[in-house]
Amino acid sequence: MSDIKNRYDFALIFDVKDGNPNGDPDAGNLPRVDPETGEGLVTDVCLKRKVRNYVFLTRKEEASFGIFVKEKAILNNLIADAYADAGIDLTAAPKDEKDGKKRNDKGKGQGSEVDKARAQMCRDYYDVRTFGAVMSTGANAGQVRGPVQMTFARSVEPVVSLEHSITRCAVATEAEAEKQMGDNRTMGRKTTVPYGLYVGYGFVSPAFANQTGFSESDLELFWEALQNMFEHDRSAARGLMGTCKLVVFKHDSALGNAPARKLFDAIKIKKSENCGERPARSFADYDVVIEGTEKRENGTVGLAQCPGVEVLELM
Repeated sequence: MSDIKNRYDFALIFDVKDGNPNGDPDAGNLPRVDPETGEGLVTDVCLKRKVRNYVFLTRKEEASFGIFVKEKAILNNLIADAYADAGIDLTAAPKDEKDGKKRNDKGKGQGSEVDKARAQMCRDYYDVRTFGAVMSTGANAGQVRGPVQMTFARSVEPVVSLEHSITRCAVATEAEAEKQMGDNRTMGRKTTVPYGLYVGYGFVSPAFANQTGFSESDLELFWEALQNMFEHDRSAARGLMGTCKLVVFKHDSALGNAPARKLFDAIKIKKSENCGERPARSFADYDVVIEGTEKRENGTVGLAQCPGVEVLELM
């Protein structure tokens, strides 16, 4: 596994049709919307959940690709397991006297033990070394600041939330059946976005990657997940969702050669002429252009306004 030596910034463009991309539990699970602009929102947590699920699905049999934050996980137990894997007995006094002559709190790490447990967590769990984690509960493995950070995704245009009445030709209890005199129907509601094209942004830091052990092969898996994660996350509630485009800006240095904002501003998304004034209902109704691209002598594609940055269109 090779270390990451380049900074990356990326834009993830995805869409939803007749579905709810990310419900808000504080608003009856309605699609998240910016109340001032009407633009749809999808949280970074939602996107990272899909990455985690994809990695678990495709790499669950492989060591070092565990998922720390997953459904029904008991996090403190996993942290305690990391101490055991690192050969640290939390019921006995620390082996190194620099960490103390006695254990201050039974079952809890201290001193350099925390660093060892944190390193073990990074080795064992893909999402810890990718996104970071707060592991200061239970046995205490400290905190990890992940090299990969993502923003909320926001729709290119305002979205409309439609509510649909639905029926079920069955009831849950005999009391309901008696009340309906055998009609046995249950009414419900479903909320969808007819169509929305969303853009989210992300960043990869070599400095933090080297601290967590996030490698080039981990990065390749991350790009793979962003391209395919919606294909394995189907549900009736989410309608038709998919990654439309993944644009990656690769800097030729660890610190970077241009501000991320300048790179993202080069991506222009506009409704196509064929769409006209009607509401967009597919990705084909938009034109996506990266302004200022140029073919360089070494065969790579870069931006004229940003020397030292390579443009990779992975989809």
